[in-house]
Amino acid sequence: MIEGITLKLLIGPVRPEPAPRELIDALISVQVTQNDIGQSGFQLVFHAARSGPVLMDYLTAGFFDAPRRVVLVVGMNGQDTVLMDGVITTSELAASSDPGASTLTITGSDLSKVMDLIDFSGFPWPMPPSARVAVMVAKYAMYGLIPKVVPSVLVAQPNPLNRIPKQRGTDLAYARRLAAQVGYVFYIEPGPVAGMAFAYWGPQIKVGRVQPALSVNIDGASNVDALNISFDGMRKSVFVFYYQEENSKLPIPIPVPDIGPLNPPLGRKPPVPLSYTLLSNLAPQGDDDSTAKFDALSAAMRGMARAAERADVISASGSLDVARYGGLLAPRGLVGVRGSGPTHDGTYYVKSVTSTLQRGSFKQSFRLTRNAVESFTQEVSV
Repeated sequence: MIEGITLKLLIGPVRPEPAPRELIDALISVQVTQNDIGQSGFQLVFHAARSGPVLMDYLTAGFFDAPRRVVLVVGMNGQDTVLMDGVITTSELAASSDPGASTLTITGSDLSKVMDLIDFSGFPWPMPPSARVAVMVAKYAMYGLIPKVVPSVLVAQPNPLNRIPKQRGTDLAYARRLAAQVGYVFYIEPGPVAGMAFAYWGPQIKVGRVQPALSVNIDGASNVDALNISFDGMRKSVFVFYYQEENSKLPIPIPVPDIGPLNPPLGRKPPVPLSYTLLSNLAPQGDDDSTAKFDALSAAMRGMARAAERADVISASGSLDVARYGGLLAPRGLVGVRGSGPTHDGTYYVKSVTSTLQRGSFKQSFRLTRNAVESFTQEVSV
């Protein structure tokens, strides 16, 4: 690794242990993709000599069989960061006649994968959705998975004497379904220490500390290898749902805002919406669950989540050298951008980060989004 940057690889059935020295020596590269929502993943590439320990000992003994657990920890600036906590899903051997060219590639997903293995359809849940998610996550405590649940007041729990909601699909699918019904998200957040991870069920948050700026085209102060920014002027739309007034039974159109306390505008000039989208059929069809019946507030919250996603009309992608940047760029947070001009400089939301580690090299590629142009301030944190 680079001087001052270390990588710890832990592998094990449930409680991972430090990888044997032979595997560390055979490791060619590590790639970790962290997404703000949805599953994250990793890939390990090893030298696989025909008579070497990777093939003869570890692969033969089932050391890389699914769903063996893998934890990757990066040490930098005196601080350890859990880059990935997941399980192996596949392995691929690329045999070559050229000496030293054979490789074994191990691919895996984050710990949400273990929640997606068994279909629990029909299981009764006589409790509110937030409690259901907490109990579902608690079943995976052996993996160090801890529920981080933000209760929602938008869903009424039916009287269990009349009807008990039943689960549909795996725990992962059901947790995501419950989240979508109230405008929430569900994802796994590794760390803060190896062997521990949080299962977050709550609103998507786009506020907080701004990470050091990504600087481009500033001579010696640049820390980004490339930065591409695009603006989709047709993406933003006005979302509207109809609420039926109880007395007159007349449908009342209600526009849904695309900003809120947890999703503020990130620039001075939000783009003007050029289209109109009707939020019809908000409730999933055939859902045997009380959350399929929405009142105006519930519909508004779901609509706000969709409108906020469509409001991110500016997207940026690029790559950086971690040593030059001076730290790790983290997803699900904010970051400053400078050097791209007054229209595009300012604060962005980090949607995904892909970290690629090799001996002597540590790079990150990233995707950013933004819902407005022109920065509120003339300064960003460096």
